[in-house]
Amino acid sequence: MGLFSKPDAPEPPDPRETSAAQTGTNISTATANNTMQMVDQFTPYGNLTYQKTGTESIFDPFTEKTYEIPRYSSTQTLNPMQQATLDETQSAEFNLGALANERSDFLRDYLPTTEAATDSIDNKLYDLGRKRLDPRFAEARDALTSKLANKGIAPGSEAYNREMELLGRNETDAYNQLLLSGRGQAVNEVNMPINQITALLSGSQVTNPNVSLAQPQGAATTDVASLVNQNYNQRYQNYQSEVGQRNSLLGGMFDAAAAGIPVWSDQRLKKHIQLVRPGALNVYEYRYIWERDDAPKRRGYMAQEVLGIVPSAVVQGGRYLALDYSKLPEVS
Repeated sequence: MGLFSKPDAPEPPDPRETSAAQTGTNISTATANNTMQMVDQFTPYGNLTYQKTGTESIFDPFTEKTYEIPRYSSTQTLNPMQQATLDETQSAEFNLGALANERSDFLRDYLPTTEAATDSIDNKLYDLGRKRLDPRFAEARDALTSKLANKGIAPGSEAYNREMELLGRNETDAYNQLLLSGRGQAVNEVNMPINQITALLSGSQVTNPNVSLAQPQGAATTDVASLVNQNYNQRYQNYQSEVGQRNSLLGGMFDAAAAGIPVWSDQRLKKHIQLVRPGALNVYEYRYIWERDDAPKRRGYMAQEVLGIVPSAVVQGGRYLALDYSKLPEVS
């Protein structure tokens, strides 16, 4: 681009390309972070190791790009002694489970319904209690009758009935206590096979390797989208600055021409050059390189040619030449 050519505005960032760059960076960072956390560990009880097993393709419909995500597997191994313990424990658990299954078949016939079990227990206890308690109650009743008779308390009297009623309550309380304590013991005996099966189903545990995931410092994700936008904004600001400088320069040049001050006439700043009048000083039609192609053509001399004929009319303006037309024949 020449000094006076209009600068081109920067192209805005493509959303798909920006998204693809950001997504690619995110995936790369996430992969790096995950990989850093996969630290092989070795303990007295066993090891934990990681291995890459392949990749998985993930398609992004917005960017229409496919990303390959690595897949890993972790393997936990026991030392020989722990592995042997595990094998023995699993074998024992299998045998105990089979035994528990056999015992559970027995329970179907062993366990009656709750109501039937309660009635059966109560009847059994009552029969046992009568054999043991009834003789004692009969002796107590005879002793009480004799005691009351010796005191002159006759059967049927109020005092006699009160004492007999008290004796009857004591007998009832004794039977109730027998039933309650006996029922608790009987239920424990009924539950014993269930407790045995529960014990069979429990087994010893193997000590697993005491491993913990390492927590290395994760890599920060690069904000590619922000970088792209910042770069575009910076280039656009530079573009606006160049446009301002160009407009200022061109404005100053045109003002100089109007005031009779030397103006640019360097051949390198002109395009569409056409000779219209040959002579000692050739006259040309042209457009400046910063003008539109359909702009009206200008007419004048070429500074490079004037330099060899009227050098006093040529003014050196940095890299380019200008002409002082007051020292040259009027262009018609």
